Amino acid sequence: MIARLWSARTSSALSTRYLEHFWQSVVPTLRNHSGYLSASVLVRPYRDSVEILVVTVWQSFEAIDAFAGSDRETAVVASEAASLLADYDRRVRHYEVAQMDGLAFRQP
Repeated sequence: MIARLWSARTSSALSTRYLEHFWQSVVPTLRNHSGYLSASVLVRPYRDSVEILVVTVWQSFEAIDAFAGSDRETAVVASEAASLLADYDRRVRHYEVAQMDGLAFRQP
């Protein structure tokens, strides 16, 4: 399994709108990709804004390539999401999942 990490920064007010966008638009799209396993969104106050860290988990690099294209480290950010962010990573990071506990969480 491969974890794909991406981060962004936004205002406190817009962070709520980004989270809504993520769960209503991004997750349903991800679920349509073969090899997609899960997504987590972490947030923390950062200076006078909010930092967002998105972690998606995939079965393989082949699954990520089918999602992201030929340059797997290019961030995939829809224009609707970008409009809610002050700044975001243009590149993502990948980590092989060495261990994972089986806690399942879904946004209602």
